Amino acid sequence: MPDNKIDQPLLRQCLLLSASHLITDSTTRWSTQSGIDAWLVGFERLVDIVVALDAKDDLELETLDAASRACHECWQLGTNYGLAESRNGVRKVATKLKSILDESGRSYRGQAVWVP
Repeated sequence: MPDNKIDQPLLRQCLLLSASHLITDSTTRWSTQSGIDAWLVGFERLVDIVVALDAKDDLELETLDAASRACHECWQLGTNYGLAESRNGVRKVATKLKSILDESGRSYRGQAVWVP
């Protein structure tokens, strides 16, 4: 039977490249909003995988940390590079991540999480 586990190191790499993709994707040069919309679809899907891993009790703390860092970097770079429209999407994604944190909002299953 094949191993159907998600490659979390690869998922972390994809998450951490999200900010770079936001500012270097050529579609944002042609149409800022449609470029951001296209980028957000991918970013949301990556975070949906993180949430699904949590639901299956398979989420590694390092993966959640990477997702949190990616949100922070996307927020900052989007603003710094004139893509402030991306903030609503980042806020939406961050809300999904926050929903799986412990009540304090700074830990996950009792372990400290990177939070800006």
